[in-house]
Amino acid sequence: MILLEPHNVIIQTTLADKIAKPSSLDVAFVDFDGVRFHISTPDRKTVIQLSMNIRCWDELVQFGAMNILQREYGSLLKPSPEPEYNVSLDIDLDQVPAEEEARETFIRSVSLFKRNALAAPFELAFKQQKELEASGSSQSELMQIHYRDEEAIYVQASQDRVTVIFSTVFREETDRIFGKVFLQEFVDARRQPSIQNAPQVLYNSRDPPLEIREVPGLRNTEDIGYVTFVLFPRHFTNPTTATNTISHIQLFRDYLHYHIKCSKAYMHSRMRHRVSEFQKVLNRAKTEVATTERKTASGRTMSNR
Repeated sequence: MILLEPHNVIIQTTLADKIAKPSSLDVAFVDFDGVRFHISTPDRKTVIQLSMNIRCWDELVQFGAMNILQREYGSLLKPSPEPEYNVSLDIDLDQVPAEEEARETFIRSVSLFKRNALAAPFELAFKQQKELEASGSSQSELMQIHYRDEEAIYVQASQDRVTVIFSTVFREETDRIFGKVFLQEFVDARRQPSIQNAPQVLYNSRDPPLEIREVPGLRNTEDIGYVTFVLFPRHFTNPTTATNTISHIQLFRDYLHYHIKCSKAYMHSRMRHRVSEFQKVLNRAKTEVATTERKTASGRTMSNR
């Protein structure tokens, strides 16, 4: 299966092109989960403004998103964002590192703008888990991130784990069937010896898990499913491992629905191919009408008038 990348390719390629050859720019586009971006040069062509609008911004700020963005981007972060956007960066192309490796690292960091903002609740949960383990407390307050209109991510730290729950809506009956097959495979795959250290995955097709059952406003219909990931300290104690864990788990919902669509497209192509083959068989099976001449006793040919 194809793994989705955590960085934004449009930001990466656009920034690389403009560093090589500065010019005026005004590009608006949308990433996964309805996140809107705007790249422009409002003042001069050597200063690029990158703005982002994300539905759950207020919730992310509560969980420390601004602190993470300040840590990652420092002086690039604008005090006041562009109108109609939540947060903006000012990138002076004259200040970009000249060394190729450092420049690529800088471009990669900027292209992770959305990923770094969404990392706030996960980093906070990892920190809370360590504090709970040291103090012997049971669990922290449940964090809710409503990043889509009808879907949310729930994160809660406990003494020995961090629980992450995704709610996802399947619009069509076929999507529910494919989704159930995929998610059941996530559950069953962990039984293999080679991936015993992977996070535990649980799937509920309708009823919400116990951790969020008391949350008001939850849907209890056939078109919704809940996926629970149980992260243990081995999945986030090491800083590099924690970074990879956050990058992968953020994209789970997009990864799931992307592969559902790919599977449907593949099955449709196979069905069309099979119908085409059947049509060839039917065409070969058509009988030819025999044309025979009828003659009289004297040898003349009879014809229809």
